[in-house]
Amino acid sequence: MSEKTFGKGARVLILGATSGIARATALEFARRGFDLVLAGRDLEEMEILAADARVRCGNGVEIVEFDATNFDSHPEFWHRCGEVDGVICALGVMPPQQESERDWETCRAVIQVNYTACVSVLNLVANDFEARKVGFIAVLTSVAGERARKSNYIYGSAKSGLSAYTEGLRARLFVAGVSVTTVKPGPVDTAMTWGMEKLPLLVPPEKVASDIYRGVRRKADVVFSPAPWRLIMAIMRVVPSFIWKRLDF
Repeated sequence: MSEKTFGKGARVLILGATSGIARATALEFARRGFDLVLAGRDLEEMEILAADARVRCGNGVEIVEFDATNFDSHPEFWHRCGEVDGVICALGVMPPQQESERDWETCRAVIQVNYTACVSVLNLVANDFEARKVGFIAVLTSVAGERARKSNYIYGSAKSGLSAYTEGLRARLFVAGVSVTTVKPGPVDTAMTWGMEKLPLLVPPEKVASDIYRGVRRKADVVFSPAPWRLIMAIMRVVPSFIWKRLDF
């Protein structure tokens, strides 16, 4: 990718900008010389993040209101973003599994935010980048999508679908010179995991942000964060089903 696309003066759009990982990623890219376009619903929180990035890094930072589940608004939203050189999709919600099992509205929100909204807006991004033959896309899925666990299978199924989508998108955009990086974090120390116990390999959001930057920089297809999850999930995928269904996790 060109220095304009990946470096000082390039503009990166961050979808879901107020999440813990997105905040750290915004500062990571700003520190590397990128101008930011922050997108989300919480304008007040984005103003705080924008002010922080401007003071720390001196970058240009814009804010664009974005309602992930208002799908009809996505084309107009994408138009308001102007020309961007990269997109980082950090949309996600993870309510307790039992709430998703018992309440359809909660379950639907998990599916719509973690999968449908991402596909809706990334289709627009892909069409634009493909025509321009430039750009990079990084999409946060999760190790939870590698194999469904009974304690988190609704969230995991949405993230699994998103991983499959990004794999196909990567193949489509390869010939146009557009990179698509699938980022699969394990547990991250953010508000999403607050109060959960016994989380393996828990890392701060700054670690994931650094892995995202390095992965996009080298045009990696898939990034596990932290890296040991690649081996862990490779082992978990081959556990026989008659054993897997008896595991209590």
